[in-house]
Amino acid sequence: MVSPPMSATSQAVSASSPPRPLPARPELLAPAGDWECVHAAVENGADAVYFGLERFNARMRAKNFTLADLPALMEFLHRRGVRGYVTFNILVFTPELPDAETFLRAIIAAGVDAAIVQDIGVCRLIRRLSPDFPIHGSTQMSVTNAAGVAFARELGAELVVLARENSIKEIEAIQESQKADPLPLEVFVHGALCVAYSGQCLTSESLGGRSANRGECAQACRLPYELVSDGAKVDLGDRSYLLSPQDLAGLDVLPELVRSGVASLKIEGRLKSPAHVASITRVYRQALDKIFTATDTAFDPARARYELAMTFSRGLYTGWFRGIQNQELAHGRFGTKRGVLLGKITRVGDDHVAVHLESALKPGDGVVFDAGNHAAGEEGGRVYQVEPQPTRDGRPAETVLRFGQGDINFRRIRPGNLLWKNNDPALDRELRATFEGEKIRFTRPIAVEVHGRAGTPLTLILDDGEGHVVRMDSQIPLAAAQNQPLTPERLREQLGRLGGTPFRLDTLASHLEGAAMLPMSELNRLRRDAAAELDRLRMQPKRWTLTDYRIAENPLPKTTVPPTEPELVLVVRSLEQLDAVLGTNAVRTVYCEFENPKHYRDAVERFRVWQAGAAAGTSIWVAPPRIFKPGEEWILKQVRSSEADGYLVRNHEHLRFFKDDRKRGDFSLNVANPLTAEYFIEHYNLERITASYDLNVVQLEALLQGAPAAWFDLTIHQHMPMFHMEHCVFCAFLSSGKDYHDCGRPCEKHRVALRDRVGAELPLKADAGCRNTVYNNRAQTGAEYLQRFLALGARSFRVEFVNESADEVVRTVARYRQLLSGEISGADLWRELKLINQLGVTRGQMETAPQAITRKR
Repeated sequence: MVSPPMSATSQAVSASSPPRPLPARPELLAPAGDWECVHAAVENGADAVYFGLERFNARMRAKNFTLADLPALMEFLHRRGVRGYVTFNILVFTPELPDAETFLRAIIAAGVDAAIVQDIGVCRLIRRLSPDFPIHGSTQMSVTNAAGVAFARELGAELVVLARENSIKEIEAIQESQKADPLPLEVFVHGALCVAYSGQCLTSESLGGRSANRGECAQACRLPYELVSDGAKVDLGDRSYLLSPQDLAGLDVLPELVRSGVASLKIEGRLKSPAHVASITRVYRQALDKIFTATDTAFDPARARYELAMTFSRGLYTGWFRGIQNQELAHGRFGTKRGVLLGKITRVGDDHVAVHLESALKPGDGVVFDAGNHAAGEEGGRVYQVEPQPTRDGRPAETVLRFGQGDINFRRIRPGNLLWKNNDPALDRELRATFEGEKIRFTRPIAVEVHGRAGTPLTLILDDGEGHVVRMDSQIPLAAAQNQPLTPERLREQLGRLGGTPFRLDTLASHLEGAAMLPMSELNRLRRDAAAELDRLRMQPKRWTLTDYRIAENPLPKTTVPPTEPELVLVVRSLEQLDAVLGTNAVRTVYCEFENPKHYRDAVERFRVWQAGAAAGTSIWVAPPRIFKPGEEWILKQVRSSEADGYLVRNHEHLRFFKDDRKRGDFSLNVANPLTAEYFIEHYNLERITASYDLNVVQLEALLQGAPAAWFDLTIHQHMPMFHMEHCVFCAFLSSGKDYHDCGRPCEKHRVALRDRVGAELPLKADAGCRNTVYNNRAQTGAEYLQRFLALGARSFRVEFVNESADEVVRTVARYRQLLSGEISGADLWRELKLINQLGVTRGQMETAPQAITRKR
């Protein structure tokens, strides 16, 4: 990591700065994996819910909904004044585009309020199907900066979800940059934190063909790892969950998030239970109402924190909202639910334990004993008896806990073990009571107006503030009042009787002229009929424009590209590897991705010296870090100062910064179908783009058949980049510092790997922004498929290196050169690499069977 100059985003805000006035109240967006979760969210105050269908969503393990469910679901939500968003937040492969069109048509026709989208091609498809249907850019788009927001706007998005890794100061910087024409921003406010950037995690794909970009994350980040530095295991005590962050809880920074002007606060959890959805929704509903309401509300911060911890918690933390604090994000002790810490065990008997209780505990509560080795299995169960003991010799009082016979193996428990409460049955019952049954509990405000005078009907107007207005006249005219006129107080009492409806009376404006009266029976009938009509109006589906566009099997016109000689594109990650490939005389194109971009200038100078004696047509390209955040312009300036032939663009800011330079797109742009490829090639003038690493051989062939093959670099040899994360393992576990300011830069001094449960040592690298990448230790090859790709017109093939020695680089390049020239077969190379590479190679995602996700019946 190279020290950046001090930037505006890294300077502290004066404590004496006056608070800014509150912007508009943000939407509270809750998850829903099934109907029961929908009810839990609605009855506890969600303004909107997001949910997935049986295909094309990033939580395929959730129950999800079907296309047949959509009309009834949207009718229910709209009747309750709640918006409904469909998650369409995965990469869509070329053969799936016709099915995607079918799903999108149904979604638009059902009156869904928006689709949450990752794939650029899907955004384009939506706009061809409907010019006005709202698109929300998913957090899977990896938007971390103002250029990403502008990118989403150009695609037609009406809102974009920022990466979880953005701090509040960075959110404010993004807002400031788009002040003239702001696009609404959404942030996650609570729930599980992925350690890797959403949209950039290839771990499940690399290890098991289960792509996180396809809703099939295997949660490898929640597993234990050992830290290996310079070949030796680092003793970290009981810390082994090195990649498992605590859960995000934005409750403590909610006022700052509101003041930042975010439009939507999103709760993670489509795989969570209805009780979980109910709990988190009601806590944040009450907390938001407290911020915007001058009077006291039911919100109790201490009770709220207890409830959040009991509902689900791996530890609650503000994530990256307050900036980077690597000593706090991932404590490393466990990667599963804990709850509320009760204290440490002081004594263990044959049928009981004693503990100094730090939190309340009652019979029936569930507990778990934490010995610091979750992977070995843990003792736990329900407490039968809680027996406070008298204080002795001034020492803190113990509490003896007893359990059901045979429930606990007391021989596995030791004094000093931590005790956690992980279940509270009373809280569970309380939460379920908030949404079970048909009773309407959470109501929405309506404005009421009354007009009229004696001799004319009373006119009642109901307005829900969402564009639905009902005007209805009484069947009996008003009469002059003798002793009981319709005062504002009497009108509020009668018209406020909205029990059994989704409404509550908010404001009442009486425009009655003179003292008038109406029979109470008629006023009540009028209220009931008007409320029923408002209810009916709200249930009507939204009407979006739907065109006659039909996507073709191959959506792009075929073009004829003059045949060219195939080439190897060699990707190196050190100067030593660069020197090695330059010595092979097999070089036409080199891509450099160095941890420290200040070495790019040296790399280009070495290349120029070699180039002077080489054949024409050679070039060197350099890659900036994969993620860009506000304040990091200095890194891009340093990259450009190398004066390379071109630049490998990897995120939205690179598209803007290198607009006037030669550029090619990297795999991180997630190009999985022709519509996405065409957008980047033609809209941003990219020369070529690397196909998504989520594609297997069949899906790559479909991409090459659906778009000009000359557009693509195909990676046929690499160590798959798995986790790419803001979390710095070097800083967190090899230093006591919080970030690059005080960590001592262990990344520059040690060669580090993570050892997984099967003993594989996964290389770990840090880039100029201190972001870490974990690589697969085994190289994967697509050598056996090369001839199939060549037959489809592909000509550019990436061969990548990570930690290989110069000799390994030379030998590997020579073999792939022979493969390209036809001197050896793919099978020959595969067999040889298995022998000469110490760790062997795997065919990786190229051999993964296509994931066929069938519709529910």
